[in-house]
Amino acid sequence: MATGRRVLVSGMGGELGSLVASLLEDEPWVEALEGIDADPPRRHLRRAVFHRVVPGQHDRIVDLITRFDPHVVVHIAVWEPYSRANPDQARYLTDDAATSVLGAAAECPSLESIVVRSGLEIYGRRRGAPTRPDEDDRADPTSGYGEMVAGIEDTANRLAQRIGVAAGALRLATVIGPHVPSPLGRLLRMPAVPFSVLADPPFALLRERDAAAAFVAAARVRLDGPVNVVAPGAMTALRAIRRGRRIPVPMVGPEWRFAAQIAYLAGAPIPEHVVEMFHRGRLADGSRLPQVLGIEPQWTTSEIIDDLYSWPSIIHRPARVPAPGMVA
Repeated sequence: MATGRRVLVSGMGGELGSLVASLLEDEPWVEALEGIDADPPRRHLRRAVFHRVVPGQHDRIVDLITRFDPHVVVHIAVWEPYSRANPDQARYLTDDAATSVLGAAAECPSLESIVVRSGLEIYGRRRGAPTRPDEDDRADPTSGYGEMVAGIEDTANRLAQRIGVAAGALRLATVIGPHVPSPLGRLLRMPAVPFSVLADPPFALLRERDAAAAFVAAARVRLDGPVNVVAPGAMTALRAIRRGRRIPVPMVGPEWRFAAQIAYLAGAPIPEHVVEMFHRGRLADGSRLPQVLGIEPQWTTSEIIDDLYSWPSIIHRPARVPAPGMVA
């Protein structure tokens, strides 16, 4: 990667986006770094310039991006259903952000590369994924979230072909971290967790720091095409439940609808793609990652699960001494 590059990060306010920005600040080839999001970054950034943009402000997004004229756009503004928004809101926000950000980027004369966030959900109900971006690596989503990330990849690819730039897609395993709003993480930390008694297939995860490192590497090498980003190893729902010393609740098909309603009331709604994972698993071959990006995930799936259950929980305790001015 040549030096003196301007990099734009969409979704810089989220945990993953702010982590990517903090790593990009240390990259010698990055001359200027700017980001946009509806919320401010969740960590201190030394030299990145952040712009708070409310969803729907298309004209302002276009003005900010075209004025900055980035060489590289890292698009992380993706809302996983039930992470921070319900499925309908998540789809609207994700599609709106992709249209605005990538459309504006296509008008920038200095643009060289686009890197977008995608997910293994793009493979749908397949039990695995190939290693090469050929016709067998095609998108075949069977959930709402899978359709969302497939739409992002399609938008980026069409724009890249039209203006002649590289378009890379990081197909991430489910990202887990202490401050990542993950519906799977919330579900697994419930006192009682459902699992599919008829299958209980394996799945792989990804730590947020490994995901951030992949975005930085993809921007550095101007990734062109998709690559799977998954942690080594695999886990099943029942094994994860037992490692976390939760109560396993065996489920068959019709009972999942009732379990989803109970989980929703308990504050851990189960989106469609998580149910799909519990029924069919979610594995992918990430062996191309070292070759394409020159990095390897540092956390295994088992370590991510163990770390998930080590996070402190909120404990509500009544105050022993009334606050000043309050009646005991």
